[in-house]
Amino acid sequence: MSSKRVEISADQLRAMIALQFPQWQDLPISPVESVGRHNRMFRIGETMAARLPCAEMYASQVPKEQRWLPALAPDLPLPIPTPIALGMPTRDYPWAWTICRWLPGESVTREKIADLPSFAVDLAWFLRRLREIPAKGGPVAGVHNFSYGGDLATYDEETHRVVAMIRDEIDSDRALAIWRAARSSSWQGPPVWLHGDVTEHNMLVADGRLAAILDFGCCAIGDPACDAGIAWRFLDVESRAAFRSAFDVDNATWLRACAWALWRGLDKVEEFRQSDPDQAVEWLGLIEGILDDRTLPL
Repeated sequence: MSSKRVEISADQLRAMIALQFPQWQDLPISPVESVGRHNRMFRIGETMAARLPCAEMYASQVPKEQRWLPALAPDLPLPIPTPIALGMPTRDYPWAWTICRWLPGESVTREKIADLPSFAVDLAWFLRRLREIPAKGGPVAGVHNFSYGGDLATYDEETHRVVAMIRDEIDSDRALAIWRAARSSSWQGPPVWLHGDVTEHNMLVADGRLAAILDFGCCAIGDPACDAGIAWRFLDVESRAAFRSAFDVDNATWLRACAWALWRGLDKVEEFRQSDPDQAVEWLGLIEGILDDRTLPL
């Protein structure tokens, strides 16, 4: 499946809307700044947004979101971007795309959060409620969501390769000890709903509180451990403890969550090693923080 990116402009989207949704053709369209690379976002008027995949490998997420987000939204304690229309491919743009409700709020940063432990608890409760929603018929973790919620073994070779590559910069023995201990367990319950890509970039904050959860392109049913990787990637020691208490999983699942965070850090270090050394250093710092966590149930 191709990862070649397709760019789209506001003018192109305006023409697509005029053709497919003429009732909205006079609404203003403006691009939305995002750190994500999977989709291009545009605001339409005051109440809607368009979300368009940037590559073929993300295009399969559109029908999944169309099918499942309206079913999930009523049972969740925070707003999510529920689809209201399905755009079709055109001569200039090759995939289906989504129009959804615009969700108010600001991108999450530490500085915008009034109380980080409370924020962590709110996030954990959202994820708990998500995994309590009946999962029958849901999309099983796999290629469509990069195996988030699947078996850590998917990334075993990559993990060992990158640890070997940076063995002089981290405690490689501890990194592999965490990875192997996590690999030795698996989710013992039935598959449950998971978001799959819980990062600060996929959340909104308003008045210092968590206000919405975005980008369900990697949602699936499987092992919810991957959703807790945010505990190391964004939270501090105090808020991580609050998150863990509210997330309410056993030691083995918590350790797999840490392994997902470790793999994400290793993957990013490899990605940015040559192209953006400063970012690689930032991700190395995350890995070091994980390895310094002496509360892990090893």
